[in-house]
Amino acid sequence: MSNKRGLFPILLRLLLSAAAIAALPGCSLLGGDGASKVAGSEAASAKPQVVRYDGEPSKELPFVYTGRRELALTFNGLADDKTLRALLDELDKYGIKATFFVPGMRAAEEPDLVKEIVSRGHEIENNTLSRLDMTKLNYEQIYNEIHLDNEIIERETGVRPSYVRTKSGDYNDDVRLVAAQEGMKAVVRSSFFLHNWNGQSEREKLLYIRKHTTRGGILTVDTEELDDVASVIPLFAEAAKEVGYRFVLLDELVRHGSERKPLEQIEGYDAIRMNADYGNAKYDLIYNKPNAGKKIALTFDDWGTDYTITKILDILDKYRVKATFFLRANGVEANPNLARAILDDGDEVANHTYSHPVVTTLSPERLQEDILRAYRVITEAIQERPTMLFRPPTGKIDETTAKVIAAMGYDKIAQYDVDSSDYLRDHTAKQITDDVLSQAHDGSIVLMHMLDDTHTEEALPAVIEGLERKGYKLVTVTELIGEKN
Repeated sequence: MSNKRGLFPILLRLLLSAAAIAALPGCSLLGGDGASKVAGSEAASAKPQVVRYDGEPSKELPFVYTGRRELALTFNGLADDKTLRALLDELDKYGIKATFFVPGMRAAEEPDLVKEIVSRGHEIENNTLSRLDMTKLNYEQIYNEIHLDNEIIERETGVRPSYVRTKSGDYNDDVRLVAAQEGMKAVVRSSFFLHNWNGQSEREKLLYIRKHTTRGGILTVDTEELDDVASVIPLFAEAAKEVGYRFVLLDELVRHGSERKPLEQIEGYDAIRMNADYGNAKYDLIYNKPNAGKKIALTFDDWGTDYTITKILDILDKYRVKATFFLRANGVEANPNLARAILDDGDEVANHTYSHPVVTTLSPERLQEDILRAYRVITEAIQERPTMLFRPPTGKIDETTAKVIAAMGYDKIAQYDVDSSDYLRDHTAKQITDDVLSQAHDGSIVLMHMLDDTHTEEALPAVIEGLERKGYKLVTVTELIGEKN
């Protein structure tokens, strides 16, 4: 019996090596065209044929749509024994459970390593049999790459993979069809793929990873590419800690997420539209609300990373304050979950253009195109109609531009009368606080920002406390002006 067990891995490796060669374009287990002819028609007819799947393709997964403060750490490939065990030890040290996409060839060669990954509480998924370029394979070859990997992993671990990812993360429609044919949940990409460093300091490495630590994110590292892969685990752990997020297994992240409706299925998706007839459009430039009593609206412009915006949201929650966020939509497009998180916290989400131009420098058509694109991106991100307010970047606007904007459906253009100047990186928290408290009066709208590397977060508690000591109630812009969204 022991001799049979010793022979099995060797025979399996030979079989898999032959299968991998056969999967390559133009290759055959029988040695090419001549050998195929020798095999004859009987062998050809006996060869099982893969029938192309005609059902719905598996879904694509570049990230998971969720407002929860969690993300997945995933690995591609299977490093050598020493490297992988060091990686597993570091994950254990920081209490991180990760998802490993393992190639079938390596799983067959090192079954004990694959079993250890599972025994330590990590997740095993499909990295294809031999990590070939799937875009260069035909349907049957793609099927073999994915199916054989599933078979090997299930045989070695007792777990059937639910997700597949290619070596590079690239895929085509055939990969999605095969995944569906195999009963898999999704073809996975990643929101961030960490490659080798290029001389960065440890602090620079941390900040880089922290920038990409996002809600619902799928962070990826290739264990066979990255030098000393175990050394990056403390950086991932520290980045997640600083942002206030936690790592979960990919399948748990997916189960906690939700499906995003297409834009056209969201009520109000067409509330804003292009309109060249703007000459007589009526608009309201709102700088404050006279006779509002002891109310002030806090607003935040532009965009930032999860680290900064989550900190702002936490401060607002601590003081039970709701604010209005004017979002730069090209940032939202790259990180829709964060926009949804702002809404989920009970704050207002509104339009601050797509690309943050000075609106008076654009032609009417280009301006409307930019604003419309922003509206659609924000609507799809938060899965509902945003607050129907618009704020121009820098606050600069003229009568013609205001009419162009109003003609689209944004007749309420929200400006401000209190400028905190917090966008200036050398503007200290005390200066920000003093600027707000000295300018604020009944019915004011306060301009702040959600930019990285400024002192806004540091100043915000003092701003809130200072305004409340003066007897002000902090509200959203919609509440201040008495409008319904």
